[in-house]
Amino acid sequence: MFRGVNAISLDAKGRLAIPSRYREVLSSHCNGSLVATIDTEEPCLLIYPIDEWEEIQAKIEALPSFNPVARRIQRLLIGHATDLEIDGSGRVLIPPLLRDYAGLEKKVILLGQGKKFELWSELRWSERRDAYLAEASQGSEMPDELQSLSL
Repeated sequence: MFRGVNAISLDAKGRLAIPSRYREVLSSHCNGSLVATIDTEEPCLLIYPIDEWEEIQAKIEALPSFNPVARRIQRLLIGHATDLEIDGSGRVLIPPLLRDYAGLEKKVILLGQGKKFELWSELRWSERRDAYLAEASQGSEMPDELQSLSL
């Protein structure tokens, strides 16, 4: 559903203009209701259409809360989950605490990831992308599931 890399500017209030190519899909798919939360592995945000998020949240809530790792994931992902609404101008307001976590300033990257988006600071994404490319050129171990793909 969502793919591609989009360089976008946050405005002074922390609003992000959703690229027009995604707006119609988001409007029909989830009526413009999104959820943003932190990525626990990288300094970026994950942005889901509400229906996709509700499936994930149900799975996270079903994890055993007496397991320390599961509890940590519950606290971080659900605890930071924030509802976002696309306004009449096609923008969403990214709350300050989430912007701080991901180091989002004026220039950001909205990265389509199938059923969700990742939102990165432009600088952090460039650094991470370059690191990924360097790892690939060094012949990192590829999971068996990917070895059968033909690009």
